[in-house]
Amino acid sequence: MVKLPDGVNVNNLIDDLRILSWEAADILLHYSHVIKEYDFKNELIKNKDENNPVTIADLEVNDLVLNSIKYKYPNFGWKYLSEENVKLEKYCDLNSEWVWVLDPLDGTKDFIQGTGNYAMHLALMYKKKPILGVVLIPSKDELWMACGSKIWSERRKDRIKEINSFSKKNLREMTLATSKNHSNPTLGKLIDIINFQKVVVMGSIGCKISSIIRGDCDIYICLSMPGRSTPKDWDFAAPEAILKASGGAITNIDNEDLNYLNKDFSQGNIIIASNNKQSHGSICIQIKKIIKENDLLSY
Repeated sequence: MVKLPDGVNVNNLIDDLRILSWEAADILLHYSHVIKEYDFKNELIKNKDENNPVTIADLEVNDLVLNSIKYKYPNFGWKYLSEENVKLEKYCDLNSEWVWVLDPLDGTKDFIQGTGNYAMHLALMYKKKPILGVVLIPSKDELWMACGSKIWSERRKDRIKEINSFSKKNLREMTLATSKNHSNPTLGKLIDIINFQKVVVMGSIGCKISSIIRGDCDIYICLSMPGRSTPKDWDFAAPEAILKASGGAITNIDNEDLNYLNKDFSQGNIIIASNNKQSHGSICIQIKKIIKENDLLSY
């Protein structure tokens, strides 16, 4: 277990986060049904920006999570960074040792489209590193939690089977999880060149990383292009915590750790997540070589 602020019992914290997560699931599932009704859709979408929509569900889960943690743990000095609060220009002190990072609804486009590929992300950062992570996938009745090197997974009423160990595969034997709403031609060319055994398209980074831990997929590649929207800290912090606890890895293409809590919160360039930390460095080298040899980027 990791060390938490003095006075915080890790077991109590995990129990509180578990209860909180299933409360958030109830909110998200409720609105996922309501939003399917055309008469209510426009009413539930509060920000109709196609690239960055916001729904009532985003806002209600945001308030539930932040208010619950603040109420339960009022005097521990930790700060709060939320996607929705950033949109309102409510920033936290990025130099704080302890920061909660929240995305109340990762995959809002999928949520609106009714695909089920959406998740809630919550991470606790210590000195800008995610040490605790929660990824909730309501449509699968699935909750992933990690603290340090320990990982839990459960459905609302029972535990999910234990995490399996992952065998090493070469790139072409792998199943790739890729984005549904954030694809780009350069990534498409890279995928075609590698010729993965299988490509699974889905929304939400939390859903993609969970599919790797579950064993449905082996790898995820995020390639951000200049002039396009880039993923943010709240997209990756909680998924990183659960993937690392399961024995996987997530880095940039140079096999360097992700940097969090920078000024614009962006996670740009090329990010690779895989299910085996021992082979991850080799995978990064192979992908970098393919990109260079095929002149896919000015790299």
